[in-house]
Amino acid sequence: MIKKLPLILRITVALILLQTLRFKFFAHPDSVYIFTKLGMEPFGRVSIGIIELIASILILIPKTIWIGSLLTLGVIGGAIVMHLTILGIQVNDDNGLLFLTAVITFILSAIILYRERHALPKIKALL
Repeated sequence: MIKKLPLILRITVALILLQTLRFKFFAHPDSVYIFTKLGMEPFGRVSIGIIELIASILILIPKTIWIGSLLTLGVIGGAIVMHLTILGIQVNDDNGLLFLTAVITFILSAIILYRERHALPKIKALL
């Protein structure tokens, strides 16, 4: 079980990202409301959906795990900031479920990236 934990974490993050795509791509009223409030409807909604789709694929491919987790951290980090600054924790009476899901996804992605730190490209210091 412990050996399969990294794969389980990656699948969990990918599934969370993928399950939100139907809301974004098919203009679910909750998704439209959120992105309208952010001033990003419809371009931002669809663009974020595409980024999440790419991240969910990359996080499942062994050679691109670090890219997928880094991309996930970026997009979900943005979602968390938007919740804390503009949207609020609770959106449309969801009792904070969307925010909680974002936080969990962020934490899992951070764990995945930490485990994949050896795969990160080495960047030489600029002098």
